[in-house]
Amino acid sequence: MTAAASPPEVLRAPLVVEFPFTRSLGPVQSAFLTGLRERVVLGVKAADGTVMVPPVEYDPRTAEEIRELVEVAPTGTVTTWAWNGRPRPHQPLDTPFAWALVRLDGADTAILHALDAPGPEAVHTGMRVRVRWAEERVGAITDIACFEPYEGPAEREPAPHDGVFADAVTGITAPARLDYTYSPGRAQTAYINALAEQKTVGERCPSCHKVYVPPRGACPTCGVATTDRVEVGPAGTVTTFCIVNIKARNLDIEVPYVYAHIALDGADLALHGRIGGIPYDQVRMGLRVEPVWTEGGRYPDHYRPTGEPDADYDAYKELI
Repeated sequence: MTAAASPPEVLRAPLVVEFPFTRSLGPVQSAFLTGLRERVVLGVKAADGTVMVPPVEYDPRTAEEIRELVEVAPTGTVTTWAWNGRPRPHQPLDTPFAWALVRLDGADTAILHALDAPGPEAVHTGMRVRVRWAEERVGAITDIACFEPYEGPAEREPAPHDGVFADAVTGITAPARLDYTYSPGRAQTAYINALAEQKTVGERCPSCHKVYVPPRGACPTCGVATTDRVEVGPAGTVTTFCIVNIKARNLDIEVPYVYAHIALDGADLALHGRIGGIPYDQVRMGLRVEPVWTEGGRYPDHYRPTGEPDADYDAYKELI
């Protein structure tokens, strides 16, 4: 009796999605962030008298623009919380802390931020806290380093504020980052491994017989598992496309370039790919293309025209 072959190892790899989010600020958000730089917490008063912190520029009930600013206290009360025992990189604190919703004295809504506490047993709904200001403040939410436990009354009564500060903050750049371990699963592991051998392999549904590339492990139409592997392509047809005119950060491709949906021969699902070897303004629906592999590449670098006549629209219209 021979031993059964062990299944191939499913791929796993760290994945980081990161980009800078840049935006301009209206008068309300500008005053709020500039105020934090000056150790002043501002809210905004809605038509019904509700004071909202952080402030918003439009009333969530009436959608009317609101501009009436109110200074609230840097002290408040925890309304709810969750303990974070394993802080991730770039979070407010590098030691365990609580994420807390804090209703500042003078406000009717709560602000989310970190609460520095020795352990979860030290945190409870209703506890009094105050702002711990960052030593260096630049006009950002991080000017509030965190909240900390506080015993005492409100430090000041809410009061109207004109929102006027010298050298107001008018725009921000907030880095967005998500890092995690990604596993593509059994079906896409086989797909990725096949690409490294310059093959494109999909899976066929045993019920409707559609071939999905990249494979998903199950048919999205029938809901049944797909295990029958099918090699498709390598050539295919451009079903639709877009012209990219903005250069992406850290992407060494000159603009403009074309990114397209490509239906490989034998596949019932179009995949994404860059089109090269042809002027961008000559790419068209129905263009026949083939993959171009760089030496040592684990996936096609781009697709180029095969020189064949364009595919008839009826041959790919269901894949647009």
